[in-house]
Amino acid sequence: MNDVISHSAAQLEQRLREKLAPTQLEVLDESAAHAGHAGANGSGFGTHFRVRIASPLFTGQSRVARHRLVYDALQDFIDQGVHAIAIEAL
Repeated sequence: MNDVISHSAAQLEQRLREKLAPTQLEVLDESAAHAGHAGANGSGFGTHFRVRIASPLFTGQSRVARHRLVYDALQDFIDQGVHAIAIEAL
């Protein structure tokens, strides 16, 4: 995890730790780079994130299945306005 992490990224990180028990996890809030773009909502909660994650739950899963596990874990954040999640599921 970065030394400086947004509150939004910290919430996503906490959820992913709870749901997927990752062995490696990095969540970056890239929302500032997308200010004024489609999907930027001005709510104060991040809208664009990059996630790099490894989890034992990914063993034997396809890339699509690994991404689905991440999306499922974060679904309520997506429902509340997270616009984009770039996922690197290892």
